Amino acid sequence: MIEPLHLGLIGWPLGHSLSPQLHAAALHGCSLRGEYRLYPIPPAPEENGAIQELLLKVRRGDLHGLNVTIPHKQAVIPLLDELTPVAQAVGAVNTIYFRDGRLVGDNTDAPGFLADLERWLASIRQATLPADQEQQLPFSYALVLGAGGAARAVVYALAQSDWQVYLAARRLEEAGDLAISVQRSTFSDQQSSIEDQQSKILVLPLESASLASLLDKLNSTPLLIVNTTPAGMVPNVESSPWPAEVSLPRNTAVYDLVYNPPETTLVRTARTAGLPATTGLGMLIEQAALSFECWTGLSAPREAMWQAAGRMSNG
Repeated sequence: MIEPLHLGLIGWPLGHSLSPQLHAAALHGCSLRGEYRLYPIPPAPEENGAIQELLLKVRRGDLHGLNVTIPHKQAVIPLLDELTPVAQAVGAVNTIYFRDGRLVGDNTDAPGFLADLERWLASIRQATLPADQEQQLPFSYALVLGAGGAARAVVYALAQSDWQVYLAARRLEEAGDLAISVQRSTFSDQQSSIEDQQSKILVLPLESASLASLLDKLNSTPLLIVNTTPAGMVPNVESSPWPAEVSLPRNTAVYDLVYNPPETTLVRTARTAGLPATTGLGMLIEQAALSFECWTGLSAPREAMWQAAGRMSNG
């Protein structure tokens, strides 16, 4: 009999995490025994020992895999033996496993976001284009709000897929560092000029005047807006990263990484304006599925995970 799998999540806070239910559904769907526990560890220097203890359990085989969420996605990197190319490029780890005697850090946020984004945009195309048209989606410009850990994965995924990215943040120095880091990792093997590289990710302040100026410059070009900030997340559900005095333009689609509540203020504002909008629940499920596949080598039962997410959203 296959021994039970012991999995878990490191982060702070974790009270609203849906990951245990998603991975319970994945384990059940693959007929595996096991558990997925939460390990709430606050962002204090003295708590580094608690993280090291959990990583030691992974090395010993007492734990078979860990997820990592804020605020530890970058802090765990020095404690690992190896990073996958994606984790190295993004500069953040959300998945840890032990392989060939080495503790490996991976990042499934970037491919998870991109897979869900492509699924969602395809559904928009299917709903809006005539069935006999083989058109490509017009979206190739993205405005990313925020420059934290989640933004690193999103900007990397978009840049890898040749999107033109505008990065709006309140802390411009942090945004500038993110842009430089992603540009180096994205274009390191390409024969593009420095000017071309720098023009693919442009930084601007996250404030009304700058956003309004950018929208005027784009002049109704189809635009994807991605919120990577925690604005609108439980318990501050009335907040929004988008300034109320700036109207969302036509030909815009809104992707909000926040998934709790099920409809954020930003998503509701966009839908009220008749724009397609979605939360980050699909990204959560997809990154969880990719982590599960890293740990087990099995194809994750995504349908079962979506059903589990639906049950949680309804009740």
